[in-house]
Amino acid sequence: MSSFNDYVKFVTQQFVTYVDRPKEERLAMKKQKKESKQPLQYQMFGMIPLALSMIIKRNRKKREK
Repeated sequence: MSSFNDYVKFVTQQFVTYVDRPKEERLAMKKQKKESKQPLQYQMFGMIPLALSMIIKRNRKKREK
């Protein structure tokens, strides 16, 4: 039962520190976190889309020559 109380205490502390920050700072943190994320296709499938796009670009260049 004490672990649940510890968890509630932790969540409450995190919430209070988040709410105490100015709104501009919260929005800036949210924007920075969103910009640092990888695109969804890479996040879901790893390096496969990147590898495929590189192969396609290489083949297009060969065809143009």
